[in-house]
Amino acid sequence: MPIGSKFTIVDRRREAGAMEIEPIHEDFGARVSGVDLTGPLPPELVEALHAAIDEHSVLLFPNQEMSDEAQLLLTEALGEPEESHIAFGRTGEIVHIGTVGNVIDAETKRNEADPHTVALKGNNLWHSDSSFRRVPSYVSILHAYEVPAEGGGTEFVSQRAAYGRLAPEQRAAIDDLHVLHDYVFSRSKVAPVHDNHAASLPPIEQQLVRTNPRHGHRNYYVGSHARSIIGWSGIDSRRLIDELNEFATRQEHRWSQQWRPGDTVIWDNRCTLHRGTGYDADRFRRNMRQTRVRGGGPTLEE
Repeated sequence: MPIGSKFTIVDRRREAGAMEIEPIHEDFGARVSGVDLTGPLPPELVEALHAAIDEHSVLLFPNQEMSDEAQLLLTEALGEPEESHIAFGRTGEIVHIGTVGNVIDAETKRNEADPHTVALKGNNLWHSDSSFRRVPSYVSILHAYEVPAEGGGTEFVSQRAAYGRLAPEQRAAIDDLHVLHDYVFSRSKVAPVHDNHAASLPPIEQQLVRTNPRHGHRNYYVGSHARSIIGWSGIDSRRLIDELNEFATRQEHRWSQQWRPGDTVIWDNRCTLHRGTGYDADRFRRNMRQTRVRGGGPTLEE
């Protein structure tokens, strides 16, 4: 798959209301200053956030004095909060915020052998959050409270930029394909999936290529949950999905978020992949809180 020519990042700071936006990677991503995500969110700020998400895909907001209450208000401002599929699948409980890490409370944490820690290692696979749901996520919001001294970063890549690097005939060949996304297929490679949880998440058909409704830019939509192409043999399906994933996630196209306490990152699950880089849970504490905003509808209706 031929790659188009690269370009140099230009510092093109701009103002969107009170926001200063500074690109941090040639493909995607921006550092945003001048915004307090924990304060009032007037309609013009919410619209500026939506526009920045559409343009930059990943937004880093340093030095946010976040709380669970503020994070839930921010999530609601951006759309409909998405319930945790794990809690809902296992018990039917509706929970909108959860911990990504090993912290239990101020004194205790889970170690490397804890089943919860092992299950979270599935996050180290390249994925798009909730691509296995009929209505997948629009954005995820992750805030850092405690971070490991070593490891514990998050890597991102743009499936929009990867789609743009394909040759025209390659784009035409995948534009009308559909793909099954399957949580159990993906995560059972790492740890057992609870029976109730597995039963709640049957494979879901998604479009392989999606279009941003604001500016019309297209991207492919795969990741580790992508299991097979509708109507294709297993061998051919896996060959294409693996090639697309590998093409998007080449080292030179990645951006790594090295977390600091107070960082809040919002990312667009419609067009990016991300993964955790791992850390030693026996030695370190990691306390991140995550919410998600539900997408606008099934991808097959876009």
